[in-house]
Order: sequence, then C-alpha cells, then structure tokens
Amino acid sequence: MSQHLDALRANVADTAAAAPELTAYLEKVRTHAYKVTDGDVEQLKAAGLTEDEIFEQTVAAAISEGLRRLDAAAAVIG
Repeated sequence: MSQHLDALRANVADTAAAAPELTAYLEKVRTHAYKVTDGDVEQLKAAGLTEDEIFEQTVAAAISEGLRRLDAAAAVIG
C-alpha cells in the first residue's frame, strides 16, 4: 500500500499551483468540505475558471488533506 500512497503523493505534488481565485474555496474544501455548495463553484466559473480546473484543484486539495490527516494519525499511532 505504501507504494500507492507514494505515487499519490507524487501526483498531488505535481499539480499546478492554484489560481488566486481558488484560495478561499480550496481552504473550504480542506477544512469544511461538507459546506461546499453549487454557488461556490458557480462563483469560480464566473471568475473565469473552467469546470476541469475547479475539479482538478478540488480533488488535489481533498487528497492532499486526506494524506495530511493520514500522516498525523500515523504519527500518533506509531
């Protein structure tokens, strides 16, 4: 399983830096994903971002946060 996590970490690290318009949205994804609404996505689209850009950055932020939490749990356990 470690090789899969290493590959995932590498792929997330390779994602392009997020546009400044995404900063608040991605923080919301990391900390309160259950609060993300269609309105949030519509605002980003209105700011000129494509659905693909929004999706890719959302997935990267969610995976990155999941890995961060996994690492924190592993540090506590081990």
